[in-house]
Amino acid sequence: MKKILLKAMRYGQIVEVMYISKSGEVTKRRIKVLQQYGESFQAYCFLRNTKRTFLIDSVLALIPVERKENLVI
Repeated sequence: MKKILLKAMRYGQIVEVMYISKSGEVTKRRIKVLQQYGESFQAYCFLRNTKRTFLIDSVLALIPVERKENLVI
């Protein structure tokens, strides 16, 4: 998971994560990874519209978000 997070950070890629909080609540969020510190990382969370700190071990799944451009013909 660390390698995928580092790659997303390096390329400025937005990713969608399934995250479990300390209380056991599972949320689906779109984030942009900003920094990684040991077992946690800081990211901009589009669900909360602010920077948040996440635990790497609490990320259940991570999928890169592909942006599709609309073609005007």
